[in-house]
Amino acid sequence: MKIGQVELKHGLCLAPLAGVSDRSFRRLARRFGAEYTVSEMVSAKALCYEQRGRETEARVFRTAPLAAVLREEAPMAVQLFGAEPAFMAEAARLLESGDYLGNESEIPPAVIDVNMGCPMHKIVGNGEGSALMKDPALAASIVRAMTQAVKLPVTVKIRAGWDAAHINAVEMAKRLEDAGAAMICVHGRTREQMYAPGADWEIIRQVKEAVRVPVVGNGDIFSAKDALEMLKQTGCDGVMIARGAQGNPWIFAEVAHALEGESYAPPTFAERLEVAMEHARAMVEHKGERVGIAESRKHMAWYLSGIRGAAAARAAIMQASSIADFEGIFATLLQNCHSDI
Repeated sequence: MKIGQVELKHGLCLAPLAGVSDRSFRRLARRFGAEYTVSEMVSAKALCYEQRGRETEARVFRTAPLAAVLREEAPMAVQLFGAEPAFMAEAARLLESGDYLGNESEIPPAVIDVNMGCPMHKIVGNGEGSALMKDPALAASIVRAMTQAVKLPVTVKIRAGWDAAHINAVEMAKRLEDAGAAMICVHGRTREQMYAPGADWEIIRQVKEAVRVPVVGNGDIFSAKDALEMLKQTGCDGVMIARGAQGNPWIFAEVAHALEGESYAPPTFAERLEVAMEHARAMVEHKGERVGIAESRKHMAWYLSGIRGAAAARAAIMQASSIADFEGIFATLLQNCHSDI
């Protein structure tokens, strides 16, 4: 699978996840087999306005750091959201050039992705994210403005449609391809469905058959079996894993082994907790203890999925205020696990 000049052996992608897919999480996903990752959502308008403020030494940049790309993360996409072609094009130019205030990137992104799938009220209320599914003409004009502004590939993540009465992913995909999109990722749910169980993979198949550019499928992939079944049912070129990777960055290795016809040995309980602690330490190093601990609590809870005694441990995690607290909770879990054997 190729996106511009980016070539992916299996098309294994980590989805953009607001408040989740920061650099610490992306790094782990890459280590365990993700071939391509995407940043958290970056507001195009906020990035542009951030550049127009008065420059002072004490100035704090909140948007630009979200677009940071480190060398070890390549190939990585930065995802922009917005509903105004001019702002989207300007933000794309900034990302490609790297010439913007607050830039923490070591290298430019390999791809610029456009979010047309986020279902959250504060996003769609501004006509952004999945609200663009209701206006294919505007969606196409955004992509056209961006592809004319930059040389980097521009990709798009869409949903099946706005609601059950307006399933228009095929029409959207055709328009976006004509506007210059280099790849289209389809989440097999409508905005109305949010993240409810039961993604429609049939719409992914229809999009794949309707366009010439690569199509990546997204929705309800929690195992290698799910990934292989999606590839078989839809013919899509790759899979984008979201919630299935939360607390389970090993899912990419599991899928890669299955695609290669190789056996896969999942991590032991101790190995899971070891990686969880590495994840928490990386978040604290990147964001400081207060923010790092607060944001890592949900990750620590996800790592305990399916573990005996997880409920009590999760309750303790939500009250944790330091790395030492996490270590103590996990040490108790391990001790209890060994005593049950």
